[in-house]
Amino acid sequence: MFKLRWLLLGVYLVSSPAWAGLFADDDARKQVQVLEARVLKLEEALARAEEDSKIRIRALLELQTQLEAQAAELRKLNGQNEELAHSLQDAEKRQKDYYVDLDARVRRFESADGSALPLQGAKNAADGAANPVGENKTFEAAYGLYKAENYQNAATAFRDFLKQFPQSVHEANVNYWMGNAYFLSKDYANSLDSYQALVSKFQDHPRVPEALLNIAECQLELKNKFAAQKTLKQVITQFPGSDASDKAKKRLATLK
Repeated sequence: MFKLRWLLLGVYLVSSPAWAGLFADDDARKQVQVLEARVLKLEEALARAEEDSKIRIRALLELQTQLEAQAAELRKLNGQNEELAHSLQDAEKRQKDYYVDLDARVRRFESADGSALPLQGAKNAADGAANPVGENKTFEAAYGLYKAENYQNAATAFRDFLKQFPQSVHEANVNYWMGNAYFLSKDYANSLDSYQALVSKFQDHPRVPEALLNIAECQLELKNKFAAQKTLKQVITQFPGSDASDKAKKRLATLK
């Protein structure tokens, strides 16, 4: 009996380390499983973070594209504004040149000693009713209204002048200034008629190129883009190499 007890004790002592090893392996597996679960969660969090990062990058790229498109549109608008400003400066320069030319003409008329000036028109010459001094003063009065920016009354005064002096030496200039006065009064139809009267009757007059440019502007205001383009092409063809031709090319480019 005593021997059996010692035998069992020996077996127990021999088998105890094995049981301890089994318990240790179970704890290790549990720890590994816990670590694997944590790694899986970290991988999932990393994947979500990468997806969020991709979404943010796409949003930033789309925003950059929109900003670049807006910048391009702004540059385009700035270019158009510069072109309009340049056209306005050109128009103002033309008007100033016209004022100088007309003022010189008026001064020459004022310095006349009242003697008869050469007039066109057989009727006035035949009946002796021609009055060049009165004609010049009437013209000067109409132009004075224009210079004072009283455009509607100036247009009426120029129209009445042509009725009173139908074959005046001022007829071409009056048609031009009358066209300007109507245009500045936003009466584009009558402005167009005035310019066309100048172009059709005085084809060699030095104001014809400017009149054609203004005809194109009237046609644009009257919503006739095709006619305006045709008129601008006429300027380019009829007056190659001129300042008016260059302006017509620039204006035509803005209409495409």
